[in-house]
Amino acid sequence: VIEKEGGDVAAVISETIRSTPYVPPYEYWKEVRKICDENNVVLIIDEIPHCLGRTGKMFTFQHYDILPDILVIGKSLGGGIVPIAATVAKREMDVMGHRAIGHYTHEKNPVLCAAALATIQYIEENKLVENAAIQGEYALKRLNEMKDEHKLIGDVRGKGLLLGIELVKDHKKKTRAIDEAEAVMYRCLEKGLSFKLTMGNILTLTPPLTITREEMDKALDIIDESIHEIEQQTT
Repeated sequence: VIEKEGGDVAAVISETIRSTPYVPPYEYWKEVRKICDENNVVLIIDEIPHCLGRTGKMFTFQHYDILPDILVIGKSLGGGIVPIAATVAKREMDVMGHRAIGHYTHEKNPVLCAAALATIQYIEENKLVENAAIQGEYALKRLNEMKDEHKLIGDVRGKGLLLGIELVKDHKKKTRAIDEAEAVMYRCLEKGLSFKLTMGNILTLTPPLTITREEMDKALDIIDESIHEIEQQTT
């Protein structure tokens, strides 16, 4: 983009990890940070979907040993109940406190701020970030074992408790198994497990940070059984 636009790039704005979930290699974000620094470009990271422990770190960018210039967070900041978001900036960019840039009737709500502080306190006191890392590593190990057993599974990936199971009709061509993925989703729902599909064929798992090993095993067993049943039907 910088090569194409020359010196007209003010900022790079991106999620650290897409909710697909697609996990960039470690070097990717190191290089993006380096290029931004070399060209005086502001790096703005959107972690609204994944902040506060989802990926096994308090913030996803910490997996890549970088620091954004501006960070946007939300969703889990309100404990999944109250609507609150925040913009966090490096000290040298925190310059709007005494400037009027437009205001909103319901901004800076003290009740919502108290809820956000309580959420952060609960996450820290109950070591939920550590739990996300431990349970996520275990789940990814099991998913890789399932990949070896099921012809429908083309790839598994994720960090912490952001996990994806990509279903394909053909491993070489990576043809998306959209109908099969929908069938697996509804079969899992019948068994008491709910999740969403991304791009039509990726089972996207975002279990709560409080999940236990027993609960994780139960969820993965349901997915394993459901994929097996759909494979039997489509053979």
